[in-house]
Amino acid sequence: MTAGKAVRESASEYSEIALPNDANAFGNVLGGTVMHLVDLAAAMAGLRHARQPVVTASVDSLHFLQPVHIGELIMLRSSVNRVFRSSMEIGVKVITERLMTGERLHTCSAYLTFVAVDRHGKAISIPPVIPETEDEQRRYREAGERREYRLAMRKRLLG
Repeated sequence: MTAGKAVRESASEYSEIALPNDANAFGNVLGGTVMHLVDLAAAMAGLRHARQPVVTASVDSLHFLQPVHIGELIMLRSSVNRVFRSSMEIGVKVITERLMTGERLHTCSAYLTFVAVDRHGKAISIPPVIPETEDEQRRYREAGERREYRLAMRKRLLG
């Protein structure tokens, strides 16, 4: 396994304009469409960190703070918060921009767990992440707390 990688080495951004085919009956982007974009953004950061295939293992709750309207720019920022041998927590923040005014709104955030896999689908080790900034160090610590919760929930679900 290689040495660790700084968070900034795999942090990713993805943007897309909300188009009419993405809309629900109210003229807002479907929640499932936003969820799909969140998964893609997280996968980009995970792939850039692991340099191996990665698969989604879980998505923490996703709460929509603002709707996304047709014609707005959807911007997603993703970064690896922490690595746990073969799995990693990736945070994604979704911001929308009203292109005519420049106003930006925080739409939602999510934490996803991805697992790096070999060509047979077996989990493989990946390099640790190195948090450098104060914010990255906080997210690193909090990722450990969230992992404890996820493992407890998994144990409850599996009986």
